[in-house]
Amino acid sequence: MSVETKNIFLSNPGFICAAGDSQNPFGFVENLASGNRDGIKKVDCGLIGEGGAKSFFVGKIEDKKLKPTGDAFDMRVLQILDFALSSIKSVVEKAISCYGAARVGVCIGSCDNGSELSLAGHKSFFTEGAFPADYDLKVQGADYPATFTARRFGAKGICLAFSTACSSSASAIITAKELIRAGLCDAVIAGGVDVASDTVLLGFDSLEAIDHQKTNPFSKNRSGINLGEGASVFVLSKDDLDGTGIILAGTGESSDASHMTAPLADGTGAEQAMKAALSDADLSPSQIDYINLHGTGTHLNDSMEARGVNLVFGSENKVLCSSTKPLTGHTLGAAGSLELAACFYAIESQKIPVHVWDGVADEEMPVLNLVSANAGGCKVAACMSNSFAFGGCNASLIIRKIK
Repeated sequence: MSVETKNIFLSNPGFICAAGDSQNPFGFVENLASGNRDGIKKVDCGLIGEGGAKSFFVGKIEDKKLKPTGDAFDMRVLQILDFALSSIKSVVEKAISCYGAARVGVCIGSCDNGSELSLAGHKSFFTEGAFPADYDLKVQGADYPATFTARRFGAKGICLAFSTACSSSASAIITAKELIRAGLCDAVIAGGVDVASDTVLLGFDSLEAIDHQKTNPFSKNRSGINLGEGASVFVLSKDDLDGTGIILAGTGESSDASHMTAPLADGTGAEQAMKAALSDADLSPSQIDYINLHGTGTHLNDSMEARGVNLVFGSENKVLCSSTKPLTGHTLGAAGSLELAACFYAIESQKIPVHVWDGVADEEMPVLNLVSANAGGCKVAACMSNSFAFGGCNASLIIRKIK
């Protein structure tokens, strides 16, 4: 049975990525506001079989920040997720105390589930003729990060996994909102996690989507993405459990399904998602102060997104925009939630992430009002975050502060 829920509140996020983490959130803010790319490191990726190794620029998390989880399958993806979850422990416990464990749900998005173990397992199979004795396929199930999250806190509500590529955690947050609006949960732990594994790096490289220099989104000279690893989680709830006063004001999704990996080139799929989010939030385009662009740095994504923003906000739009992927790397299943965290702190700090690129505009794309290094003095009350994924899975989130 649905209930009347006026607002869906966001807790402070728990997060970790190459640009910072929730143990020092305002260090993260300063890195985004200054365009600090120190977290983007060049790493070697070993190929299986012949071919040697390739190097990639990757948004890397320092190993010293991660600790064993105690899980039977103590993978890096779980260690990264566990770091983020530790920052929301108190508000999760408050939610369980207020509503009961059965009313607290979990929605977690991810893409790479266990390839760290599967690569080692398959290497053993091909070299020794058998998988390791402790190898278990269930760890590669898309549900494992969500199951881990529920088990960590003892949450007994609806537990869902999302794997819609780069919009996975945005989709998770949207569903979390709907579970609360429908009266099926009173609070939901929602977000995502991903790792830049060899599998992912080599897969994107085979698609010719990787930039082997540092990514350069919306530039005429753009040539692809830098991948990253990270996690970001929120507690969404019908009450302001964490005292942030920030709500998930509107969400929108669309599915253009034009191609398995390429977006709909005219931007109308992105347009539909953004317009749906604005309608859900009961806001006009002029009321959005900042857009965190999907901004991957690929030719097709950037041109499509610029067209979509132009369709929604107008050719003379002045809304400030930036992509934070040059600073964090593209964190895939975690990207939607991580970039929502960037929006959250743009509101809290009144500092907008800068757009890092070479400044060479592509005359074939509509002009965007990309945030420069000296932008300041802006009032930030409402932010939009865009995530546009393989298969035409488009998602747009809007948050704003109400008190």
